[in-house]
Amino acid sequence: MKISLVAIAVLIFNVPFGYWRANIKKFSFQWFLAIHLPIPFIVFLRIYSDIGFAFYTYPILVAAFYLGQLLGTKIYARRRSIHSTPLTSCLVMDIYRHQ
Repeated sequence: MKISLVAIAVLIFNVPFGYWRANIKKFSFQWFLAIHLPIPFIVFLRIYSDIGFAFYTYPILVAAFYLGQLLGTKIYARRRSIHSTPLTSCLVMDIYRHQ
C-alpha cells in the first residue's frame, strides 16, 4: 500500500517538471534541471514513507517518474495546440492565465 501511494505522489509531482521540460531546448541546463530536481523529493518520500531502497521499489518509482514526465509533456502539447497565445514553462501559471 505504501509503495502505491508513493508512486502516485511521484507521478503527480513530476507532471509540472515534464511540462517545463517540454518547452525548453533538449540537453540544455534547464532540461537537466527539469529531470533532476524532483529526485531529492523522491528520496525524501522513500525515507519518510519507510519503503526504503529495496530493489523491487526501483522499477515502480522509475515508471511513475517517467509517466509523470510524459504526462506533463502531453499536457503541454495539448495546451499548445488549443491556445493561440504562447505558453510559458510553468503549468500553474498557464492554467491561471488561460481560464
